[in-house]
Amino acid sequence: MDAPSAVSADAPRAVGNAEPTAFRGTIVALGGGGFSTSETGASAIDDELVRMAARRIRAGTEDEAGAQSGFGASVGLPHVCFVPTASGDSRDYIERFEAAFEASARTYVLSLFGQSPWDYQDPAMLLDMDLIYVGGGSTANLLSLWRRHGVDELMKTAAAGGTILAGISAGANCWFDASSTDSFGPLAPLNDGLGFLRGSACPHFHGEPGREESFLGWITDGSLPAPGIAIDDHAAVVYVDGVATSVMVESVEAAAYIVDADGSLCNFDEHRRVVPVSEHGPDE
Repeated sequence: MDAPSAVSADAPRAVGNAEPTAFRGTIVALGGGGFSTSETGASAIDDELVRMAARRIRAGTEDEAGAQSGFGASVGLPHVCFVPTASGDSRDYIERFEAAFEASARTYVLSLFGQSPWDYQDPAMLLDMDLIYVGGGSTANLLSLWRRHGVDELMKTAAAGGTILAGISAGANCWFDASSTDSFGPLAPLNDGLGFLRGSACPHFHGEPGREESFLGWITDGSLPAPGIAIDDHAAVVYVDGVATSVMVESVEAAAYIVDADGSLCNFDEHRRVVPVSEHGPDE
């Protein structure tokens, strides 16, 4: 892979024909990559997520009410919570997260399986975080368990309070109305998302066999709702209040695409919303 870099962009603009939802807050949907596939744990996208969380802290200290709201408003390292539900709280996955973020953030884990040594946590802890990072795995299992434990509503409340929501693969799928998933073995459409974001998502768009062809076909035949958002590994789409505003990438080959109802692809570059930045932040 090329040297890590990230990209971002400017003014909010609705993607395709989607109307923004009533959701308020910031969501970053990663197609793949990040710390979970990096040999060293280093990731330009993850670095940018931490910077975003740190900016939330600075904003909180300037507001008296925000400064009294909990962990996330305290001065210091941002509080980052990993939610590994989709992987069944994989120990290896959690340990990779902690190793990747320990130098830049105070790390927490929401374990719904009671995985030792993290044990079961009250999901209300999410309300005290600056950044919530959802891991990959089974989208269907994630959605089922979140609803059972009330995590879905807590995520919405946390985001409205300024907490950044981010997720990779299944952790990206979950925010949308629908998605392409391998939760049931073969790739299949799943029309059971949280609906924070309109339309359908497909992670690993060019990274796994069959992803591109099946996703375009399901959008075209109506099995999945348009617009579709197709995200390559090492790319992420940033949403603010339900509107896609920018893209971040860790590799020059990575991209994100809008898929219209007729199955046609439109690269985000065509909307001039992609501006390269280094691993240290946006290039001026």
